[in-house]
Amino acid sequence: MSTDDLMTKALAGLDEIDGPMSVEVIDRLADTAGVGGPMRIAEVADLLDISAHTLRYYERAGLVEVDRDSSGRRSYGQASVRRLVFLTRMRLSGMAIRDLQHYVTLVDAGDATVAERLDMLVEHRDTIRRQIRELTLSLAATEYKIATYGGTTGGQ
Repeated sequence: MSTDDLMTKALAGLDEIDGPMSVEVIDRLADTAGVGGPMRIAEVADLLDISAHTLRYYERAGLVEVDRDSSGRRSYGQASVRRLVFLTRMRLSGMAIRDLQHYVTLVDAGDATVAERLDMLVEHRDTIRRQIRELTLSLAATEYKIATYGGTTGGQ
């Protein structure tokens, strides 16, 4: 399943939602059960549309732990892939590596850090919402200029 397939699945799931998103819906969207058994680095890189170099960097940065097979090759289990899905979404939305490292440290520390993790995510959500508003305004300005030059707007 490619990143485009994951995005299509996620967006289709969002279309099914009437009202606020529930934890169950989000969990279903992040479900990696269809991924199957352990994956090699090239498969995970393809799935997430990132480079193998980036995956190795995330491992060196302490963001994800990766098992090794008997030959010493990386073997990504379901938990690692789920974490990487989250990490790549957070990076795409602008969260700094330093903040992700802190978040992962908090996760690994256990339930006593839930409140701090929640604070981090609420702050990041607010940042994303501001970015969406700014991008929406930028899109409107771009479409205005397209229409000014006789082009058509709308659609995607």
